[in-house]
This record gives sequence, structure tokens and C-alpha cells, in this order.
Amino acid sequence: MSNAPLRPGNRLAVFAILLMLLLGVMVLALCTGSTMIPFGDMWTILTDGKGSTEYTILMRIRLPRIILGLAVGGSLSLAGALLQGMFRNPLVEPYTLGISGGASLGVALNILFNWHAFIGPIAYPASGFIGALAVMFFVYGLSVKRQSLGLRDMLLIGVMVSFIASSVVMLLMSISKSEDLHGIIFWIMGSLDEPDLTLITIAVIVSLGGLLISHLFCLPLNAMSLGEEGARHLGVRVTKIRRWLFLLASLLTGLSVSVAGIIGFAGLVVPHFMRMVAGPDHRGLLAGSFLAGAAFLILCDTLARTIISPLELPVGVVTGIIGGSVFVYALTRKRTVL
Repeated sequence: MSNAPLRPGNRLAVFAILLMLLLGVMVLALCTGSTMIPFGDMWTILTDGKGSTEYTILMRIRLPRIILGLAVGGSLSLAGALLQGMFRNPLVEPYTLGISGGASLGVALNILFNWHAFIGPIAYPASGFIGALAVMFFVYGLSVKRQSLGLRDMLLIGVMVSFIASSVVMLLMSISKSEDLHGIIFWIMGSLDEPDLTLITIAVIVSLGGLLISHLFCLPLNAMSLGEEGARHLGVRVTKIRRWLFLLASLLTGLSVSVAGIIGFAGLVVPHFMRMVAGPDHRGLLAGSFLAGAAFLILCDTLARTIISPLELPVGVVTGIIGGSVFVYALTRKRTVL
């Protein structure tokens, strides 16, 4: 398959296929679980079955998870596409810059010091988001200390900060009580089981807003694929664009991690695969990555709920297995994707 940019009609066809795939996965997720609900009965349940067990399962358990999966999966994949385009490296993902490590550290501190007992359920996402933002500004501040944005330095700093944060989290786990240890481990493995509709609404608004804002950078990202000097010759203010892209990707990742925990590979595999399918043109790649990432995470969450039903696997385990397998397959293909 050629890596030439898709024509507008082809981009529309890919977008339509991905949208239908996403809708199909959402319907599958609604029907599937420890209690199977036939698709043919769904309309009757939603219109005439209010108060029934099936209605409660659909509207209060499965639908919020699906909506959150759309927001988180789309955000992580979109952030991955932005970072891979900015760094011109298919191996870069949102967690490379240490954002997930900072969020994990924030949540671990919250659990260890029992902040949630005073602040309430919002303490978990709030502490994770604060930790992610702290790492984001730390990495960015060190990278631009001399008025320049060195991509290699930023990557190295992010990786090292991630290792440091992970080590501190393991230190906290080693001195935690058994019940606190279980909470930290479960959060680190990722879950879409978030009952707070306010947090879900915020995640959706931020993810869709990020998708709209990201399209302002499609042409600069396309120019930056030619290299820094080539982009400058085309009139792109490379340093300024990188700052905005880094901020946008970090905010999308930080919010996703703070709400759903650590969900790996969605921001690495999906943009990489979409670049193979849709080509390197970010006018189709960004929206395609968002839709494919949302479908990928919703499907993985459905599998996590049903593989060992009535028990539930952490969704991060499923995304790691599937995403890692797909990525190994993609790397074995003799093709240049960037």
C-alpha cells in the first residue's frame, strides 16, 4: 500500500468506514456482558423498560463506559498521532514523555495519604491530573531552558522522569497497607468503570475539543514531516507549533490517565496503524486516529468484561496484549510509515 496522501474522496471513505466500525463496536458493547441483551430487544427496553434490570444495565453501567471509552481512546490515539508527527518517530507515544508516570505518582500519593476521604471520589482523577500536569511542565521547562525546544532532549528527559516516577510509585507500594496496595495496582492497570457522570462529561468535551483544535495544526504537521529546515522554508513557526502541540497532547493524555488510569498502547499502535492505512496526511490521520482509538478501546473493554465473566479484567491488560501483538505485526511489514 502506498504512503502517498489520500485524495479527499478517499479520506472521506476511510472516515465513513471508521465511523461505521465505531458504531458497530458500540452496539456490540451494549449487547455484550455477563447479561446478554439481544439487539432486537434494545429499543423496547429503552422506550418501555424504564426501571427494569436491563434498562439499568444499559443506561447506568454499559453506556457510561462506552462514552468514556470513546473519549479516552480517542484522546490517547489523537495525542499519539500528534506526538509521532511532531517527533517524526513512530515509536513515540503519550506515555513516553512521563505523563503517565506523573499521574500514577499523584494517585499513589492520594491513596497512601487517604486524601479521597476528605475530598471525595474526585480526588482520584484530580490527583492524577495534577501529577500529569506537574510532569508535563517539568519536562517542558527543562527542554526549553535555553530558549530552544530540543526534541531529543525532551524525549530523554521524559523517559527518565517516567522511570523515576515509576520507581517512587513502587517505593510507595512497598510501604503501603494491603488495601491501599490493591487500590494502587488496580488503578495502574486501567479501568473504564467511572460512575461520576460529571467526569465523563468533562472527558468527552475535552476530547472532542482537542480533536477540533488539532485540525488547526494539520498543515504545519505535514510541513514538519519534511524536517525542521524544510518546514521553516515553508513559513512554519516550528518552535511555536511544537509548544502548542506538546501542550495539547499532554492535556489530552493527562486527562485520560487521570480518569481511566494507565491504558497502554492505544496511543502507540492506533496512530501507527492508521498511518499505514490512511497515509501520512494529518488532514485524515488525526480524525482517523481518534475514531480508530475510540473503537479499539471500547472493543478491548468489552473483551475485558466478558473473557472471564462475571469477573472483569483490567482493560490495560487487554490493550497491552492486543496492541503489542498488532504492533509487532506492523513492524514486521517492510514498509516505511513516516
